[in-house]
Parts: sequence; C-alpha cells; structure tokens
Amino acid sequence: MSTMYGSAADALSDVLKDGITIAVGGFGLSGNPNDLIEAVRDSGVRDLTIVSNNMGVDGKGLGLLLENRQVRKVIASYVGENKLFAQQYLDGEIEVEFAPQGTLAERMRAGGAGIPAFYTKTGVGTPIAEGKPHAEFDGVTYVQERGIVADLSLVHAHTADRAGNLVYRYAARNFNPLVATCGKVSVAEAEIVLDSFVDPDLVITPGVFVNRLIKAAERVKEIEKLTVRPRAEV
Repeated sequence: MSTMYGSAADALSDVLKDGITIAVGGFGLSGNPNDLIEAVRDSGVRDLTIVSNNMGVDGKGLGLLLENRQVRKVIASYVGENKLFAQQYLDGEIEVEFAPQGTLAERMRAGGAGIPAFYTKTGVGTPIAEGKPHAEFDGVTYVQERGIVADLSLVHAHTADRAGNLVYRYAARNFNPLVATCGKVSVAEAEIVLDSFVDPDLVITPGVFVNRLIKAAERVKEIEKLTVRPRAEV
C-alpha cells in the first residue's frame, strides 16, 4: 500500500540525491507531474539522468530542470519543442541518448516487468544500433535494447485512492503507466484522491507499483501549441 504524503517535497526528501536516474511521465506538457518536478528543482540535486519522452518546453515541465542546470544526461525520443534542451545538447552541456519512441516505451515496460533486455527490428542499420548486440531470428536481424530501471519514477494521474491505484485521463495517460512501473521508488501525484477504492475495472496502474502518493495542486493546464480557426464573421 502506498503512503500518503502532505507535499511533493516531503515525498521526495529522502530519495533525491545527486547523480540518480529519474523516469518522468508526460508527453509535451500533457500528463506532466508538475508538483514533483518543481520539488526536484527546488531540492537543488545535480547530475541527474532523466528518462522521459521529451523535456517539456522552455520554462515549463522538465524544462525547469534544464534551466537550473540540474541535468547531466537525457534518455528521450524527442528534442524539438525545447530550444534550451537543443542548445545544451549542441553545446555539449548534456549527454543525450536517443531512443525511438516505441523502443523507449518498451524499455521502460521491460524494466518494470523484470526483463533485462529484448530484441527489436527498430533502429537496425542506423546510429541507434551502433555498439549494441545483434541477433538473427527467422532470417531477420534484430538489435538488443536494455530495459530501463530508474532510481525514482515521477507520475501524474487524474484519480487515485489511498492504496495507490491510479487512473489517468485521456492523453495525459501517455507514458505515465510505464514510468510508474520502472522505478525502484515510484511517487505519484493525483488531481483527485479518493477515500474509497477506485473501481477495480477502472484501475490502470495497480497500487502495488506506487510507493508514495500526494494530492496534486490545482493549476491551469498548459497548452503546448494552441491552434485555432479565425472566428467566423456574424
């Protein structure tokens, strides 16, 4: 059963250390565990390895950790929306390990399932596969990818119960269920925390994967790119 904490800072105070690997849910600005990210920033820990699909955008989400120069390495599938991320990478300030998006998802799923490595066709013959073991199955060449086990996982859910069972909402589900399973310590923030149990048929992440839980602060949901049609003349 997960343990309820009063704040993100309290939930992370004894697990944050320099040099650890942190897996973080989210896709762009959707499903970011913002309270937990801000607690990491405020803690001042350094030399972090961040595993996430991307690094938010400038000044928001994981971009806060880049601004504070707390990140040493990023394992991600995408750089594009964060200019500071791209600039720090090009300037050699941070190391970036690129992984195809599906491969990154499977690496986290594998780590959470206790699978140390797996083979995939994705990336064979590209720089992604350089230096990695290859094997042939049924006449097809595959590359070996390692499962990811993080020291700490940070997760955002829409609804939770005090046993740590989690439910996600729409696109905010994204990488969060995978991140929740692959951390040695998994900390979740939820917009709604029930006193009763979540309906078992609705549980997406079982509480067995969640070590610590906080109630997320209410905040305006950021939109990465807002595209609208011109208002029609009446």
